[in-house]
Amino acid sequence: MFNFIFLVIVVGGVLWAIGLYNRFVTLIQRSEEAWADIEVQLKRRYDLIPNLVETVKGYAKHEEGTLTKVVEARNMAMATGGDIAGQAKAQNMLTDALKSVFALSEAYPDLKANQNFLALQTELTDTENKVQAARRFYNGNVRDLNTAILQFPGNLIAGMFRFSKKEYFDLPDNDIAQQPVAVKF
Repeated sequence: MFNFIFLVIVVGGVLWAIGLYNRFVTLIQRSEEAWADIEVQLKRRYDLIPNLVETVKGYAKHEEGTLTKVVEARNMAMATGGDIAGQAKAQNMLTDALKSVFALSEAYPDLKANQNFLALQTELTDTENKVQAARRFYNGNVRDLNTAILQFPGNLIAGMFRFSKKEYFDLPDNDIAQQPVAVKF
């Protein structure tokens, strides 16, 4: 009888450990899938930017500095590797550069009325929304994974199999996007 109880406890413990291990694998896969969703949206964004720049060039020839900043920010964002904090910073710089291009349209009524520009602006706005949604989805999955890694008794299995926490895809601490907007009349 004692052997049977001991066997049940051992088998139960092994099944519990297997269940926790599989939960970690699932959470890691969800986080990686969410990151892939972000990359898809960022690629879409990168592909739209050259068309936008070319459209604006035709109307705003003397705004070369602004357009150069957009292209440089795009290239830097594309070159940023797997470092999530660096990727977030590069993406925010690109967003700021794009805002300056859209601000140009206010100074050029012909550009503002151009159908290609309007279509590209709509596509980029849609893409920005999708990037934000993918970012929230990724951060939610990372939160779930990091919580599971830190909670007891999961932390025992996580430590045993060297599962590690992932970084959130957040704005850097001193990012301009976190600053309040000054409204002056």
